[in-house]
Amino acid sequence: MSSSVPGTFPLPSSKYDLSTYLGRVKHCAEVSDPRMLLTSDAQLAEAKSLVSLYRTGKLTTPTPEFWKAKKQLDSTLHPDTGDKVFLPFRMSCCVISNLFVCVGMMTPGLGTAGTVFWQWANQSLNVAINSANANKSHAMSTQQLIINYSAAVTASCGVAVGFNKILPKLKNISVNTRVVLGRLIPFSAVVSAGIVNVFLMRSEELKKGIHVYNPDDMDGEPLGVSKKAAFVAVGETAASRVINATPIMVIPPMLLLALQKNTLKNASFIKQQAVSLGLITLTSFIALPFALGVFPQYETLHKASLEPEIQQKMNDMGISKVVFNRGM
Repeated sequence: MSSSVPGTFPLPSSKYDLSTYLGRVKHCAEVSDPRMLLTSDAQLAEAKSLVSLYRTGKLTTPTPEFWKAKKQLDSTLHPDTGDKVFLPFRMSCCVISNLFVCVGMMTPGLGTAGTVFWQWANQSLNVAINSANANKSHAMSTQQLIINYSAAVTASCGVAVGFNKILPKLKNISVNTRVVLGRLIPFSAVVSAGIVNVFLMRSEELKKGIHVYNPDDMDGEPLGVSKKAAFVAVGETAASRVINATPIMVIPPMLLLALQKNTLKNASFIKQQAVSLGLITLTSFIALPFALGVFPQYETLHKASLEPEIQQKMNDMGISKVVFNRGM
């Protein structure tokens, strides 16, 4: 799995205990650290050289310099291919890439055209992030990518526009309730379309399966290809998208609504948007590691949950579980 750095000695997954939620949150906070976007090609080469010392047995104990180097690699390179993830689609750029899209989606009174534009922009970004960070056991054709992208955008715009059309027709609700529901329409569209997006963009994994590995030899040859592991990987990733979107799409608009009744009552549109941007930024940076950490990136499955042919290989090797890259 550490295809970016060759060697025979397996790398430690993290300096934190990834079997615990808090450990995964700390690990994800490092992977999503926006400072890693400043890593240059020269620094990346130095990081590979240092990690290579560990992979070849010349460095036997992880040092602070080793952990920094591994952090740079984990934040920049795809774990399956070893290739650099395009900068705007890295987890370390996730908050920055989503900021203005989130502000746009949550702007009140957009109208149909504005709603469609911002939902299109959001789903386009989601498609790119999902594709860039997915498990790379199978490549997706350009035709399939276009079909899945179109379906995800259609679902998102359909939900958002549909809710905007339904809301004025609701009779037996108060004005305040109507306003609150209006502010939550973007959340409803993002969550529903986000789930569709993940399943569509990673449909090849569900159809063909993903590589599973011996936990004691994660850098060796895969034990096989498992559709059951793929369903777990894609399902957990879809759930993590919902968990991540919930605080970002709910807390800022509700806080802004409260501020507009008092502090921002007579504030200009620009000032209100600036406050909205600040609330979204703060919430995003706090929420992202907690959302990403709900499920481990390297997930495990026990023998009984896998296909018969993989179970047979596991019996021959005397192991009871496998590990695989869930994707992010």
